[in-house]
Amino acid sequence: MTNTVFFPGLGLEFELNRVAFSVFGHNIYWYGIIIAGGFLLAVAFGLWKCSEFGMDPDTITDAIFVVVPSAIIGARLYYVIFNPAVCYTADGSFSFLRAIAFWDGGLAIYGGVIATVVSALIFCQVRKVDFWSGMDITVYGLLIGQMIGRWGNFVNVEAYGSVTDLPWRMCSESIANDLWRGGLLESNLAYESILDGALGVHPTFLYESLWNLLGFIILLALMKKGRKFNGQMFLSYVIWYGLGRAAIEGLRTDSLYFFGTAIRSSQILGLVSAAAAIGIYVFRRRTAGPATPPAGTASAVEKVVTEETEEAATAAVEAEPTESVFAEEPPEEVQTKEELKIEENCKEESGNGGKAD
Repeated sequence: MTNTVFFPGLGLEFELNRVAFSVFGHNIYWYGIIIAGGFLLAVAFGLWKCSEFGMDPDTITDAIFVVVPSAIIGARLYYVIFNPAVCYTADGSFSFLRAIAFWDGGLAIYGGVIATVVSALIFCQVRKVDFWSGMDITVYGLLIGQMIGRWGNFVNVEAYGSVTDLPWRMCSESIANDLWRGGLLESNLAYESILDGALGVHPTFLYESLWNLLGFIILLALMKKGRKFNGQMFLSYVIWYGLGRAAIEGLRTDSLYFFGTAIRSSQILGLVSAAAAIGIYVFRRRTAGPATPPAGTASAVEKVVTEETEEAATAAVEAEPTESVFAEEPPEEVQTKEELKIEENCKEESGNGGKAD
């Protein structure tokens, strides 16, 4: 299971063995270890940053037990649907064990993403959690997992692209053999050129890993600036990954196709999802309220309400003295006039009485 992979233009060479070690005769593969490592880092990041999205660690932990198994099932199911041949043995009989053997490779990222979204939507509905905020924190874990998980493809010597002579071309005898068996090499000369390093293939696993790393950095910058609305990070991820995946998928030689057609499933799905996300982004940017604030802080709406309440209370207090003055003065003024009138009448009566005596 050892493969020699080299990058002649970069002066790099690697001896790769898919098996990391064995436990009681059962092989433990690097692919699974790398996927698990990416998962743990994704979880750690989510627990670290969840409060900035108005969520608590307990909710994130509960969601993990729902979303992660769903993502694995979805990723494998997607792969099996578009590549059913992996479910059959050499004699043509169906094998359930082969159908579920994701530990040997064969996980489609888009299947995992779709299952993640669906399971997260159900979880958020049941737990009364805002779906958009939940997905905003989730996409960081997706990018971490994809960025690291692609190196599992490198160890398996898979997920590479078409023939090229670029300085970072990747070469291997197993690659040359696979391309030859698949009818993707035009001549024996091309086969020999890959063996001696004159030609190689696009390391598309590396392209996607770097694309995800760049997307992760961009989303971190957006998070630092502050979300404008719930769902901003999630929709940005869908746009970013969709466009990048569509471009990279066009270079690959092991794409999954739509049921025997020449349409690459991940390529068309990337373009469609990116276009849909752009439309939803524009709509929510105009109609959605402010993003859920970090835990322990007041929201923008709460601040506005508080400020308006304080202003109204201040205005009422300031108005009270003015109202009391105007309310009390008229009675005093009327009372004074009446007293004057009575006094005048008394004087007149007194005057008249004096003359009679």
